Amino acid sequence: MIKIDVFIKDKNWKKYISNPNKYLNKLAKKINLNIFSKSKSVNFSIRLTGNKEIRNLNKKFRKKNKATDVLSFPYYDPSETRIKLKLNKTIYLGDIVINLYKIDKRQLKFESEFNKLWVHGLVHLLGYTHHKNKDFFEMMKIENKIIKQLKC
Repeated sequence: MIKIDVFIKDKNWKKYISNPNKYLNKLAKKINLNIFSKSKSVNFSIRLTGNKEIRNLNKKFRKKNKATDVLSFPYYDPSETRIKLKLNKTIYLGDIVINLYKIDKRQLKFESEFNKLWVHGLVHLLGYTHHKNKDFFEMMKIENKIIKQLKC
């Protein structure tokens, strides 16, 4: 089971997803944990925000003074995460921050782009990075598996 705690920090999110908590947790139920974990329960949070807050976080933690689309803050370092996913029944993965103003707002695109962002953030929380091409392709493979499950 995957449990997502959702925090809405920009009220404009509700124009696009009326109940983000319900929306995300409904999708989370579709994800088969066995593709990346032996854990019975995985928890993480998603903070839905805008340009100003994500820019401040990006500047503080990544030393980049610009707004970005998504940030991930893993609770454990990557190697520790993978061990805990194999051994623990319950694990808290960390936090994802998503910027509303970096998502295409066209009706048919919004949900798709939003899902790609939070899944990308989730895969980072699972201990994956994309510093090298090899890592990028491995990460994309996992993201695509999860996105495919969401469409069921």
